[in-house]
Amino acid sequence: MPNIKSAKKRVKTTSKKQVSNNDLKASMKTWIKKVEKNVREGNKEEAEKNLKMAFKKIDKACKANIIKENAKDRYKSGLSKKVNELK
Repeated sequence: MPNIKSAKKRVKTTSKKQVSNNDLKASMKTWIKKVEKNVREGNKEEAEKNLKMAFKKIDKACKANIIKENAKDRYKSGLSKKVNELK
């Protein structure tokens, strides 16, 4: 445990930020899974609707430095490729 006042504060702020980051990452992964589930079921309309929301969550995670720019591009291109194969 930290003894210095500033170190104690860093422990608090780090844990708060960690919870926020985990929530963002979990919601991003949830929307990705929803899109992939719709693709497996062949539900084109739902997949396209969920794809927009997944893109928003991926962009938000990238902006918060939870995932890197290349990972963002990889997620988005992979999902859009899967959805486009349905058409």
